[in-house]
Amino acid sequence: MPRYEYHCDANGRTLEVEHGMSEKLKTWGELAERTGEPIGDTRASEPIERLISLSFAKTASGSSGAGGGGCGPGCGCHPH
Repeated sequence: MPRYEYHCDANGRTLEVEHGMSEKLKTWGELAERTGEPIGDTRASEPIERLISLSFAKTASGSSGAGGGGCGPGCGCHPH
């Protein structure tokens, strides 16, 4: 599963979270809940911005991505 960094302008914090490619977190409350971080003084409704996909988590077989060969044809991580 890919890992993403999200940034909250309201509190200046950037947190890393793992989730499916089709999912996108939208608020500080969602991010704090997913990462287990305390919400603190920041309103749960504050918007967050997804910065970058960091990596794919290793599967039990030790390969990353779908079938161990990257995401699939046409993807930059697919071996040639």
